[in-house]
Amino acid sequence: MDSILVIDDERPILNMFGMLLEFYGFRPLTAEGGAEGLAIFEKERPKAVFVDVKMPGMDGLEVLQRIKALDPDTEVILITGHGDKELARRAYSLNADDFINKPFQQESLDDAIQRLQQRFSGTR
Repeated sequence: MDSILVIDDERPILNMFGMLLEFYGFRPLTAEGGAEGLAIFEKERPKAVFVDVKMPGMDGLEVLQRIKALDPDTEVILITGHGDKELARRAYSLNADDFINKPFQQESLDDAIQRLQQRFSGTR
């Protein structure tokens, strides 16, 4: 079973993602901050990471940079409630693979996970 890491400073978001990822057949890994998330990433090497952009301490863009430096093939999907064009431009320049917006719509989460499944089955 493939694992997916979710990094967010809000426990309800982590719980929701955990249930959704299990439903889709993934093994969810969760972290409540960037430093904890990187430690889990280095140990577990999940195929994909969902990371909140706005977190105390290490933000999602820094997490994105560090994960891509460790493994450029890891899919990194940014979670943002503060989406703007400048943020998107910066994230894509750092090789973000996808975005989903807060507040979440079930359909957008389903779509993001289905895109991941397609990339996993098509490229790995």
